[in-house]
Amino acid sequence: MVVDAAWAAVVLLFGLIPSDGYADDGWRFDVSILIAVLLPLLMVFRRRNPDITVAAAAGLGVAQVLADIVPGASAVAYLVFAYTGAAFGRKWTSRLALAAGLASGPLVFWQLRLVKTAFDQGGDVHTRPYTFGEAALLTLLMSTPFILCWAWGRLTRVRRAYLTELEDRAARLERERDAQSKVAVAAERARIARELHDVVAHNVSVMIVQADGAAYVLDNSPQQAKEALGTIASTGRQALVEMRRLLGVLRTSDTKAEEYVPQPGVEELPELLEQVRTAGLDVDYATSGHPRELPRGVELTVYRIVQEALTNVRKHGGPDVHARVAVDFGERELAVLVEDDGRGSTDEQLATGGTDGLGHGLIGMRERVGMVSGSLDVGPRPGGGFRIRAVLPLKAAH
Repeated sequence: MVVDAAWAAVVLLFGLIPSDGYADDGWRFDVSILIAVLLPLLMVFRRRNPDITVAAAAGLGVAQVLADIVPGASAVAYLVFAYTGAAFGRKWTSRLALAAGLASGPLVFWQLRLVKTAFDQGGDVHTRPYTFGEAALLTLLMSTPFILCWAWGRLTRVRRAYLTELEDRAARLERERDAQSKVAVAAERARIARELHDVVAHNVSVMIVQADGAAYVLDNSPQQAKEALGTIASTGRQALVEMRRLLGVLRTSDTKAEEYVPQPGVEELPELLEQVRTAGLDVDYATSGHPRELPRGVELTVYRIVQEALTNVRKHGGPDVHARVAVDFGERELAVLVEDDGRGSTDEQLATGGTDGLGHGLIGMRERVGMVSGSLDVGPRPGGGFRIRAVLPLKAAH
């Protein structure tokens, strides 16, 4: 409104300069002065109320023509309202501004009743009416400024709509990015939760078995008790290191926090099995095919499947259980088999995933295998015991 008021003041100043506004006795008021005041006043509010001001200006212009009031300098405000209707008004306001612009030329030509001034051979001045072609050309020239202002207003409207669309698209993309970030954070936290479950379930179960064994042989075989305590200490330190790494990811947004400790893979399976044997579980390990470097996601999936499966064997296999781990490196897929000859699990335990009823172990296995587009077969083993077999496609995972 400040900018519009400044331009309105300029229009008002030029509109009040009269052509015949002075009489012998000084200033006199007529309708043209009222129009010169009303047009700038409407200009002040044209952005706040474009529909009302454009309609009022159109009505004022028609009244001026009907009252046969010759347009003055303030008539430039009509160009401003042609632009305003196209740029800021509603659809009907834009159409009204266009219609008024098209009619402005004929109306002004009719109002002024223009005649052409000419000189005869004797030098006397006389007038004659314009021909049809001359009248049409003048009418077109008078309407052209209104049409140009209206077109400028339409261009402004289109550009403003385009910029608004760009802003909306940017805001929508930002919201989608934030949503994707939240989904990624939730997936990462779920992965970390599975990692914590694997670390805690495996290492704590080893520590419990060693602690029970140390308590059992403490009086009769102090050396074995000492070895068991050493295994408990090393297992606890390993669990602490991995838990610090995982919890560090939760405390910071830096993705490099995962690099504090390398993720375990197939190469670390012998160390894991040796730790399990130390805890009292007899495990055989065999590989077939051509061992080679695998994607890190597959490496970690294999390690965690074997770790969780052996943890379940210690929990549910019973005494004197024997387990077997086999890894087959195929051309297109990697097969992992973990089976035991223990007492296995009941149907209820198989459905829930464990005797605790939480099922985090088997559910975690399925999620890990699903992340690399693999398949998991879990169930009782023929002849007794339990079997877990995972097939991981190497090319899809890669």
